[in-house]
Amino acid sequence: MSRKCEICGKGQVSGNKVSHSNRHTRRKWNANIQTVRVAENGAAVRKNVCTRCIRSGKITRAL
Repeated sequence: MSRKCEICGKGQVSGNKVSHSNRHTRRKWNANIQTVRVAENGAAVRKNVCTRCIRSGKITRAL
């Protein structure tokens, strides 16, 4: 599954994990992407959408 929202483009972000001794190692934060059925042009289409877009009503769920 793609780690990118097809609505807003939100994706994976990288940074450092910092230990108690202040050692830095690379890590990543994945966006909360869900596969949902979206009503698009009268048809149901599966899209990878972040939960922020689902909650804010940027998509209409297919029945």
